[in-house]
Amino acid sequence: MDGGRGSGGTPRRSSCSENDVHAAIPRLEEELRFVLENCSNDIDVESLVDLRSLSAPSSMSMGDESGCSPGDETGGGGDFNADSSPSLATAAEEAEGAGSTSSRSSYRFTRNIRVVDLLPPDAVEDLRGIVERMFAAGQGWECARAYGAARQEAVELCLTRLGVGRLEIGDVERLEWDVLEANIRRWIRAARVCVRVVFASERRLCQLVFDGHPDDAPFTEAVKSAALQLFDFAEAVSTSCRSPEKLFKMLDLHDAMADLLPDIADVFQCCPSSEPIYTQAADILPKLTEAIREIISEFETAVLLDPPKTPVPGGNLHPLTRYVMNYLGLISDYEPALVELIATSPSARSQFSDNDPAAAAAAQIAVPKPENQTPLAAHLTWIIAALHHNLENKANLYKDDALSHLFFMNNLHYIVRKVQSSPELSAMISDEYLRRMKRIYRQLGRGYQRAAWARILHCLRDEGMHVGGKLSSGVSMSTVRDRFRAFNAAFEEVHRTQAMWVVPDAYLREELRISISEMLVPAYRGFLGRYRQHVENGRHPGTYIKYSVDDLELALSDLFEGSPSSANNRRRFR
Repeated sequence: MDGGRGSGGTPRRSSCSENDVHAAIPRLEEELRFVLENCSNDIDVESLVDLRSLSAPSSMSMGDESGCSPGDETGGGGDFNADSSPSLATAAEEAEGAGSTSSRSSYRFTRNIRVVDLLPPDAVEDLRGIVERMFAAGQGWECARAYGAARQEAVELCLTRLGVGRLEIGDVERLEWDVLEANIRRWIRAARVCVRVVFASERRLCQLVFDGHPDDAPFTEAVKSAALQLFDFAEAVSTSCRSPEKLFKMLDLHDAMADLLPDIADVFQCCPSSEPIYTQAADILPKLTEAIREIISEFETAVLLDPPKTPVPGGNLHPLTRYVMNYLGLISDYEPALVELIATSPSARSQFSDNDPAAAAAAQIAVPKPENQTPLAAHLTWIIAALHHNLENKANLYKDDALSHLFFMNNLHYIVRKVQSSPELSAMISDEYLRRMKRIYRQLGRGYQRAAWARILHCLRDEGMHVGGKLSSGVSMSTVRDRFRAFNAAFEEVHRTQAMWVVPDAYLREELRISISEMLVPAYRGFLGRYRQHVENGRHPGTYIKYSVDDLELALSDLFEGSPSSANNRRRFR
């Protein structure tokens, strides 16, 4: 029997060596975890959230284009050398050479990607040695698992410091809107830091530590949990219930994801095990696009069908009018993004089924379709037309025709003024449509004057003032007195009532007062000149002639203020 061999024919020296190596594996794993947990640089992620350098549009891709292998570098710093500060904020702000290729890095740095040293160079060297020994012993999987578990804690700590918690779709649905809005705002800032600094730096560290071992499992194990938690929130928001107030944060989220996606691809897509992370992130964009389109469509329907309830006091602006026009102004601020997202123009046939209650109302809406009008501009025009239609129904709530006209005029004038005051909106709403709305609100102004003042002007007519109805006959004193009494009563009633009515636009208010004055004052002056002598020659003339022409003009300045106080203070009786 050969004393130099074991029973299996294997040399005893080799067997002992293998046993020694396997026995050392737990100690190597412990050393690996110790270095990762105790030698990591303290990264100040909170100071990065508002850096403009992380919010710049992507311009270049990150890939192994420098011609240098990961083994050419001993630190994980990319553009930053081994002696640089561990603070991410400091590193990012010092990266003035963005866009250039580091002479030692496998990354091609852009204005977006910022890689920093997560471990000092000597710790990286120690880890390389541990990794080499574990892989040589056939313990590559255990090595990757131990490395991933240790780095996962550090990555998740960064997420916690950035204020990103784990929220599922149900959690998102239950959040109050102001809380969700704050979370989205915080998420956008955190996502830029995570993708462009934290995840990119983790990938670079993994390349350095596992140099020569192309398996990317350690990197995936390190960042997968945090990355999925990060993107799960954006996905939950994209599938949450649609409501108009969510549109603009949805757009912010869409813009942020579209801006980040090339960097997400650079970090994750080139690695087979981490590519599903990129796929999940890429799938969020079409979901956000669909959500944005649905919100706009549902907003159109809501504007069209907002039920008429109680008339607004004094014919003032309806809250719906203010809300819709302010909403459209905000939409126009997002025109560059929305022009790309809104691909089809609105139509009653495509939006509503035949039995939909909105279908009949939508069928009554006709809007001009200028050449080269974008689908977004068509949607905004349609929303204004739907608002116009709804306001017409709300105007019918008023029992007083004059107040109905005033209300409708106020609201249409406000719509036109809001469009004209916004360069973005006025560029999308056709001049033809605005001219049509101007014609309508001017017609409404004339309709208001007829309804409100015809009865008063009727008191100032000459018909019936003479005895027997003949001009050659003398003036009937009783008729003259009756006419002055009727005029006073009618004017005081209109004055008292319409001082409480409201025309919120100062220019329109003054224009309307002037128009009334030009119609009423000459008629009253002429009537007073023709008949005052017949009253003043009789008893108690002040009982019949209460107003001078100046008094009348002064009283008209009280109209449409929405307050009764000025009526008693300004009116003077003779």
